[in-house]
Amino acid sequence: MTTVTTRPTAPPPGPPVKSRRRRGPRLSARVRRAGLPYLLLLPAVLLELLIHIGPMAVGIWMSFRDLTQQYIRTWDTAPWVGLDNFSVAVDVDAPVGEALLQSFFVTCAFTVLAVGLAWLLGVTAAILMQENFGGRGALRGFFLTPYALPVYAAVITWSFMLQRDNGMVNHVVHEQLGLTETPPFWLIGDNSFVSLVVVAVWRTWPFAFLIIMAALQNIPRELYEAAQVDGAGIWQQIRKITLPSLRPVNQVLVLVLFLWTFNDFNVPYLLFGKAAPESADLISIHIYQSSFVTWDFGAGAAMSVLLLLFLMVVTAVYLLVTSRERKHDG
Repeated sequence: MTTVTTRPTAPPPGPPVKSRRRRGPRLSARVRRAGLPYLLLLPAVLLELLIHIGPMAVGIWMSFRDLTQQYIRTWDTAPWVGLDNFSVAVDVDAPVGEALLQSFFVTCAFTVLAVGLAWLLGVTAAILMQENFGGRGALRGFFLTPYALPVYAAVITWSFMLQRDNGMVNHVVHEQLGLTETPPFWLIGDNSFVSLVVVAVWRTWPFAFLIIMAALQNIPRELYEAAQVDGAGIWQQIRKITLPSLRPVNQVLVLVLFLWTFNDFNVPYLLFGKAAPESADLISIHIYQSSFVTWDFGAGAAMSVLLLLFLMVVTAVYLLVTSRERKHDG
């Protein structure tokens, strides 16, 4: 009896072992791909530091110094006063603090009215422009005209229109319609606040209209068709479909409009000049007067820092509340 011996067969060849040397180039390629977005953002970050962060830091530094007209040429040698500028600004029993508080209340009232009316006009016009009718494209372009015009040309035109003796507003209100006994003053006195709100709303509502009109394109038409089949009217469709669908967009839009309006300097400055009436003394103009009219740059810088802190707190609280609402809805 013979025994047959079999030689063990070699295992089938497995996948080729990757060389460790190849990991180096692949790792460097991954690093390059991951770092490319940051490299592309680097110029914008540098410009942001140069244009915004740098002057902001200088303004904060100025708020701790007694920087007046005496040190305008050697401002880096102004005496260090610590928090004295801030204490003067927030002392509501003193003339400076009382005037700043009055300006703050005027700015809050102006912001609420201007943002609310601009948003309401923008939403209304955007909803109306969803229907198909002749000339809709031309009308949309016409609505965007105030937003497309340069702010200086637009507001200066309004300042001419609001003149008491030869302005178009008084020509229509007083001479043609006879609504007033005498031509009213629109750029001084209590009417200046009304003029400021009107011009600000005229300037900002097309932006709200543009954003809302774009957001409405993402709402499926099937929702409105189903609501019509169920017997829902136009107001029920707006309340149950349109406004809830626009909530994320409205949250961002209201925040942007609030920041723009609360910080607005161009409109009041072009309407009233360096000295705004008391009823239209926005905080941006008030800070400008404290800095460049009375030459107290330290106090003006302190007011600017307080304004920055206020806007940061309001923005943080607003984002926190809206994020919680989104999580609750989700």
